[in-house]
Amino acid sequence: MEIVSVIGSGTMGRGIAFSSAVAGFTTFVQDINEGALNTCKSYIEKQFNRYVEKGELTGNEADAAINRIRYTTELEEAAKDADLVIEAVLEIMDLKIEIFKQLDRLVKPSTILATNTSTMSPTEIAAQTSRPDRCIALHFFNPVPKMKLIEVICGLETSEETITKSFEFGRALGKECVKINEFPGFAVSRMNCLIGNEAMNMVMEGVGTVEDIDKAIKLGLNHPMGPLELADLVGLDTRLRNMEYLYKTLGEKYRPCPVLVKYVKAGRLGKKSGKGFYNYNWQGEGKWISV
Repeated sequence: MEIVSVIGSGTMGRGIAFSSAVAGFTTFVQDINEGALNTCKSYIEKQFNRYVEKGELTGNEADAAINRIRYTTELEEAAKDADLVIEAVLEIMDLKIEIFKQLDRLVKPSTILATNTSTMSPTEIAAQTSRPDRCIALHFFNPVPKMKLIEVICGLETSEETITKSFEFGRALGKECVKINEFPGFAVSRMNCLIGNEAMNMVMEGVGTVEDIDKAIKLGLNHPMGPLELADLVGLDTRLRNMEYLYKTLGEKYRPCPVLVKYVKAGRLGKKSGKGFYNYNWQGEGKWISV
């Protein structure tokens, strides 16, 4: 495996692309929005500068990795020579299926097609292609360069070869991989959505303030982030789409909290909009801090 393509230049896409380039892969980043690509490029280059400042990479290593990344708005350019394509677009099944259909026509017969979905069925997505045995879900976690886990989710027809190569790719990125048999929400998202949704219900019921509920979970359960802080980081719109999918597939206990629905309708999407369960001030260079 030498060439990796990432479809979508948002938070997850740019994190995956950064990690792939650091690991030595020629990496394409594709997005239909030129402005989004420019933002992605600027963010990635600033990340490399930070890694050099912290001594985690040398200047030469950072320059080499930056030169391994290609940015394009053309799906064919990104996909045609790739050994692995990772889709990292919005959690909308119809959108993912349409991208996989296009990729299936553009990539080499040997290419593995992966979705970074956190909840949705890789079997359903793979069924729309001519290569369900070479389709898989690789669920990365935010922020990708720091988080050690990749959930490797096997669809009904995913081959052992595809699973093995996916694990090899994860290890090349310095990640720990776990094999998960497909079920809505997989392992981490299924549990994480429940915890976050219950925290939102507690805010709505007046059990405690946002800050105190997050503090209680961090200190009482030894979580590195509170569930409401994490929801803001993920994006409340993304969390709502996840909850709606789990509610549809797994039932009543995943009904989205009314506060979550209300915040998304109001445009309070978390860090990316400057306001969610917390308020944030823009500090420049891609940084928001809570106030």
